[in-house]
Amino acid sequence: MKYFKVIIFNLLFLTTINAQQVLDKVVAVIDNEIILKSELDVRVAYMAARMGKKQDDPVLRQSVLQQMIDEKLLYVQAELDSIEVRDEQIDQQLDNQMNYFISQYGSKERVEEVYGMSIEKIKREFREDVKKDIMAQTVQQKKFSGIEISRREVVDFFENYKDSLGLIPEKLTISHIFIDPQKSDRLKAKALEFAKTILDSLKKGADFGELAKKFSDDPGSAATGGELGWAQRGVFFPQFEAAAFALEKNQISEITESPVGFHIIQLLDRRGEAINTRHILIKIKSDDEADIKAIELLTELRDSIKNGKSFEELAKKYSDDKETAKFGGKLGTFEIGKIDQQLRDVAYKLNIGEISFPKRIDVSRISYGFHIVKLDNRVKQHKPNLETDFDDIKELALLRKKQKLYRDWLEEIKTKIFWEIRE
Repeated sequence: MKYFKVIIFNLLFLTTINAQQVLDKVVAVIDNEIILKSELDVRVAYMAARMGKKQDDPVLRQSVLQQMIDEKLLYVQAELDSIEVRDEQIDQQLDNQMNYFISQYGSKERVEEVYGMSIEKIKREFREDVKKDIMAQTVQQKKFSGIEISRREVVDFFENYKDSLGLIPEKLTISHIFIDPQKSDRLKAKALEFAKTILDSLKKGADFGELAKKFSDDPGSAATGGELGWAQRGVFFPQFEAAAFALEKNQISEITESPVGFHIIQLLDRRGEAINTRHILIKIKSDDEADIKAIELLTELRDSIKNGKSFEELAKKYSDDKETAKFGGKLGTFEIGKIDQQLRDVAYKLNIGEISFPKRIDVSRISYGFHIVKLDNRVKQHKPNLETDFDDIKELALLRKKQKLYRDWLEEIKTKIFWEIRE
């Protein structure tokens, strides 16, 4: 759902630009809200491509239009229920969408080139739409988040639908020990030393913007001299904000460490709880020596486990994946089709209890590490039964219950809020 929303956001943005040059038409009215033909056309085109249907399919068009009407109805209901959305929620959603665009196009500058306006202007253009979307989601969550289902209801659901539930997919239970080569003290000291040389140059009068363009490891701001634009408190890492908010206008900070590296920050301006800053980011970068050391450590850990040491205890002690380390490296149980391909390629070949050799895994577009993987359990694809698959069946039963309650609720809303189709 998250990526669907982002894609639609992207498509609607392009539609808005095109709609400025053509006469649009209102196809539906919901209270004080409208749906434009251009908006409907874009959503239909997306759904047609996604479902392998023709764009001129009247049934598809009607279904998509009703879905868009339902979304507007939820927003209007949210207004009636006085649902409030904090600015921080809107900012976070917009930031997530902008970061997605940047990751797709490769840079902030490329996004701005494609859309013909700055990132900040894109945010302003769609701030109200994002607010409405969050309000609609919030009113729905508020209505159904507390819905529960009894064991009796689960059993009845299973008895009624067991012949049409299909098969329970194959599942793997996986643990790992992850080593981040960038965590080494040597690399950290190397990055810090380089940051110090840049700070020394700034203190001697070097141009901040030029050094940012030349040395900053933040691709989103380096090209503009490190400028980050206006941001409210709560947007940046706490360490960054603590240093930035302590500065006077035009003052340059000492070296500040955050989870992404070392920052040198300059405060350009401040308005209450909003700051305009620029920075030079020096990341802790890996090298061949660090990679080799990570692989060697994992190989030693694998040998120790094969000789009787506890995988769980070694994961707690050595793994750089802190979220799983505290649970002995347990990643969890996953349907085979929902496992990241890199992890699936390693885990699927293992027998239960077997541990892989060290393998590289990409954590993000710019971050990676090495890990050894243990297959804790494997459950083959099978027909569902209450004894072994109760949790899966319960999830399906609860989803069906919520869907029915949601449909009933929407029908009730439709009797109270004005709406009509004008296509």
